[in-house]
Amino acid sequence: MNSQQLFGEILRKRSFLCVGLDTEIEKIPEHLKNGEDSIFEFNKQIVDATQAFTIAYKPNLAFYEAYGLKGWQCLEKTVQYIRKNYPEQFIIADAKRGDIGNTSKMYAKAFFENMDFDAITVAPYMGEDSVTPFLGHKGKWVILLGLTSNKGADDFQFLDTPPLYQQVIKKSQFWASPEELMYVAGATRASILGDIRKLAPNHFLLVPGVGAQGGSLAEVAKYGMNAKCGLIVNSSRGIIYADKSQGFAKVAGEKAKELRDEMDDLLTAFLPKI
Repeated sequence: MNSQQLFGEILRKRSFLCVGLDTEIEKIPEHLKNGEDSIFEFNKQIVDATQAFTIAYKPNLAFYEAYGLKGWQCLEKTVQYIRKNYPEQFIIADAKRGDIGNTSKMYAKAFFENMDFDAITVAPYMGEDSVTPFLGHKGKWVILLGLTSNKGADDFQFLDTPPLYQQVIKKSQFWASPEELMYVAGATRASILGDIRKLAPNHFLLVPGVGAQGGSLAEVAKYGMNAKCGLIVNSSRGIIYADKSQGFAKVAGEKAKELRDEMDDLLTAFLPKI
């Protein structure tokens, strides 16, 4: 999927919402826990209930790796289910991988070729030769960690002058175009999104931190939106764990719709001619 296709989906659905599939067996509704494939069944119902209001899904791999082989099989089934039933959805592997050449090459093969994700989150700490093996896969994207939403981001990302996160964003633009490189930029630091947008005016930003982490969607749009929206805003816990009854999927759909409706208003406000 290229950037114009992604923007087309944003306009068609009036949404830039990504639902994070951070599925923990301990947190899913009780009536699903004893099933043969509980996590997949939970994911399936969440996807079915929310797909009309989203443009993307983002499984966090730690929540599948934790369950060993069965978890990996569930992840693969989840991706295959979305691909088969909702092929317009953009699927992100939230893997935060990053290693030297041959290792990164194998990570890229695993997620782009074998599991057919559209994008993968990548840590830039080891530099260019740890990132470039993920690039060059047609229609696939690298989402580089820029400024993250967690408290510990202060430990390193603001060091030096200019801050390290700004140096990462500037330097990495020599490695790839806005057609295959995005950045993670946390919603909990929404005002700084304006600085990031100045550094990367044409790149998509994957924005975590709206919802349970307290980020403001309106602030994200104010500081981070560009002429083609340029935002994919993720919400995980605030949607998928909004209810633990047998009607959990319906409630998840309602929460997704609430965010979509707010996004529709923001698109109208900031992109009025489109």
